[in-house]
Amino acid sequence: MKGEGDVNTARTDEGDESGEKLLDFNSTEEQPTARGSMWQNEKYESVPLDVKGFDEDHCKGHGDSEYPQHESSNTQKTDEAPRHSNQWPYFQDGKRRIDYVLTYHVQKPESTHKESSHSCMRSFCCRCKKAKASTQEDPELAAQEQRLDYHDDDQRLRRDEFEENLHLMGLQMEKDEGNKIPGVGFLKIHAPWEVLCREAEFMKLKMPTVKKYEVRTGNDIVEKIHKFMHKVTTPLRPKVGISGTENEKHLSYPFSREKQHLFDLSDRNSFFDSKTRSSIVYEILKRTKCTRAKYIMGISSLLGSGVYTAAYPLHDGDIDDLQAESNDRKLLCEEWASYSIFYKYQPIGLVRKYFGEKVGLYFAWLGVYTQMLIPAAIVGVIVFLYGCATVDDNIPSMEICDEKNNITMCPMCDRVCGYWKLITACGTARASHLFDNAATVFFSIFMALWATMFMEHWKRRQMRLNYVWDLTGFEDSGSHPRAEYEFRVMKKSMRKEPVQKAGKDKLTCRDRMPAYMTIVIMMCFLIFVTLAIVFGVVLYRISIQTALLMSSTPSFRTNIRATVKTTAAVINLIIIIIMDEIYGAVARWLTVLEVPKTDKSFEERLIFKTFVLKFANAFTPIVYLAFFRGRLIGRPGKYIYVLGSYRMEECAHAGCLMELCIQLCITMLGKQLIQNNLFEIGVPKLKKLLRRRKMDKKQQEELNKTLQRHEKDHFLGPFVGLTPEYMEMIIQFGMVTLFVASFPLAPLFALLNNIIEIRLDAKKFVTELRRPIAVRAKDIGIWYNLLRGLSKVAVIVNAFVIAFTSDFIPRLVYQYMYSPDGTLHGFVNFTLSQFNVSHFQPGTEPINPMHLGYKVDFCRYKDFRDPPGSDTPYDFSRQFWAILAARLAFVIMFQNVVMLMSDFVDWLIPDIPKDISTQIHKERNLIVELFMKEEQGKKFRNTLSDPSPQQLRSRPSSQA
Repeated sequence: MKGEGDVNTARTDEGDESGEKLLDFNSTEEQPTARGSMWQNEKYESVPLDVKGFDEDHCKGHGDSEYPQHESSNTQKTDEAPRHSNQWPYFQDGKRRIDYVLTYHVQKPESTHKESSHSCMRSFCCRCKKAKASTQEDPELAAQEQRLDYHDDDQRLRRDEFEENLHLMGLQMEKDEGNKIPGVGFLKIHAPWEVLCREAEFMKLKMPTVKKYEVRTGNDIVEKIHKFMHKVTTPLRPKVGISGTENEKHLSYPFSREKQHLFDLSDRNSFFDSKTRSSIVYEILKRTKCTRAKYIMGISSLLGSGVYTAAYPLHDGDIDDLQAESNDRKLLCEEWASYSIFYKYQPIGLVRKYFGEKVGLYFAWLGVYTQMLIPAAIVGVIVFLYGCATVDDNIPSMEICDEKNNITMCPMCDRVCGYWKLITACGTARASHLFDNAATVFFSIFMALWATMFMEHWKRRQMRLNYVWDLTGFEDSGSHPRAEYEFRVMKKSMRKEPVQKAGKDKLTCRDRMPAYMTIVIMMCFLIFVTLAIVFGVVLYRISIQTALLMSSTPSFRTNIRATVKTTAAVINLIIIIIMDEIYGAVARWLTVLEVPKTDKSFEERLIFKTFVLKFANAFTPIVYLAFFRGRLIGRPGKYIYVLGSYRMEECAHAGCLMELCIQLCITMLGKQLIQNNLFEIGVPKLKKLLRRRKMDKKQQEELNKTLQRHEKDHFLGPFVGLTPEYMEMIIQFGMVTLFVASFPLAPLFALLNNIIEIRLDAKKFVTELRRPIAVRAKDIGIWYNLLRGLSKVAVIVNAFVIAFTSDFIPRLVYQYMYSPDGTLHGFVNFTLSQFNVSHFQPGTEPINPMHLGYKVDFCRYKDFRDPPGSDTPYDFSRQFWAILAARLAFVIMFQNVVMLMSDFVDWLIPDIPKDISTQIHKERNLIVELFMKEEQGKKFRNTLSDPSPQQLRSRPSSQA
């Protein structure tokens, strides 16, 4: 056919027979002027799918997408030998480093219709001619083929314009299409020296100058202590080979092209490290426009519309090849991402150098949190051991376990449940003492002060890192508006009259009101769903306990309470894990619906929504057990029922603290083992196993040897941000602090988990994920506010747990107000009220009243009510009101004392270490001194170069 002949002729003229040619955007061929004028002057609209034809005049004068050579002699040293691009991230010439990679979809070539990999404009024109010629023979077939190709052609045109704009920004590019990975094209980007200098000045990047100064940690005594501690902890420090001495530091200053003589530019290739180079290129990609794509601005919109499929910087090199040269990634793998060195400190400086400040701050925070868990775990274990040591001396549990006390208890449910002996609760009472003793109050106060100490320690550590990383003067000026926000503003401006200026448009609260209403309704609905799930688990416990009691099998009737507790806690755990994923997706959808203006605002709003939903999901069952179970049941003869015949569940005689401990233990351990560790380890390994099954082992090994760096990184997982990592640690922090009065071993389990979590996250970042963009940050952002809020709420929650969930306050009231001998003898009888079995409501009495072998006239139940023979039968007794007043007084006193102590600790410890504040002041003085010397040197040089001595003599008189 005529159209096919045109395509083949065009392909032959282009000299591309395989369709896999590497295209250098900086080749020495000159760019056609017609095409250059087209890119710079014409504005394109997106090609619709139903266009019948294309103007052939637009196809004339368009050559190949190759750009003229634009490389400075300063980019590379002339004597530097080219590197092999398969092992190192370099262009095909082996000299220019790949700073960033964009991937896109490449249409697979067909036998009769192959397209060139680098002349989409010409092939588009030829396809237009082919469509016109072939329409005469088969119009329907030609129109169908034309519609299928328009989408790919439009994306090619968008890529061409975007890449041309990148070229105008000074970036150098090289294409690699379909070499070893079919259907995937790679655009490799290199930033030359001039671009790096220009963007570094624009971004105000602090770079080290040639001047060094001595760093002192304090006076002589502090210096000696510091040196001694450094020698002691030497075995715990990673061997990362940090260059330079620790008591010297380069004076840093924002980079300026006019003051390049202040910086050490002896080796320009290493002056900007790979992290800085990739972040500079990413800033250019974010602000480069693509006018053809209809209001699309930046790489994020092009990724969202499918023009590009992925964008990522490259890792430094291989880690598996033993013969590979040493690089930062390999060093991190050996000295950081290894489980065998779990006892060592993290190389935070190297982590920051490779991944950027934001990732470095996360791992620094995680390291400080893990270190602070060590004293909390030790104290928690001591409290637990104290409970174990005093369990045999606990008078209330001894009375419960005493067979001489023939105490008959009222039935736990209607009809099928019979009377039971209090001695059967002996095991639960002894176990409850392990967590409900006098040391619990001390541990709650300790953990409240521990949370304050942790926050203060982190603030000081953060300030020290800001000084070491040259972030003391860094201020986040705000990022570029998000592409979605720009698109919404553009749509809003188009609906207005042409007289109004679109540049002043922005999204107001009125524009976002539908989104706000949707967010409020959805958040309330999801929280209601969480409450409904908890209520469903409560109904499960009630019904399964009744079913087990009705069973005729003796094995089912034994250990009913333990079986119901454990299975309900496991069901809760499974539901929490499933709902966590759902809530995370819903929170992201709601945040996208809100259309925040900047990436920072988007991240903060997403974090807040996700935290609210996941916090409610994880802690609602625990809050129910701590504060509601056993308090909304009524009394014998007048119980409270839900859904007709379901009686609300009661606590064991020793209280709900043991059940709260079981629920907290299973939730915490389950989330850490299954959700945090198993999913993070198992899911990536499962994906890797599935990829290996699709390919022969020998074929895969041969392919890995020939793959280049950018192709290997393509198979790694995308980096999705630090929000999931922070979120799981924040939830863990809540479990460690909020209900620690009921579970003193929580810090120990958190410590063991975090030791594994640090190395697990390190291995994931180094080996399984693509390298993230280095983001500058001087703090952990909104996470600090969430931590501080949780530490404040933890004081109130623990006060209520001690006062209302445990028996600590009733024991104190009995011992000092009602005990005849000032001891706890008789405390069990004091907590039990009496009920006349003849007062049961009809149909609720036990079916078998002779279950214990004798007739029961009065049974006991745990509450503080008047006896049936009094003037006010079954009303709350005076003891109840006295204990309630004592509980409320304890809450108020505990809260105020602990918060006062926390504020005192906060005031006592300065946020900025004294030596750091001294060094910051010294650095400012050195910068002023450096510029004064430079100014004096300029005046001296100007004086020497002035050819007119008479003018020098006349200056004083003229100035006078």
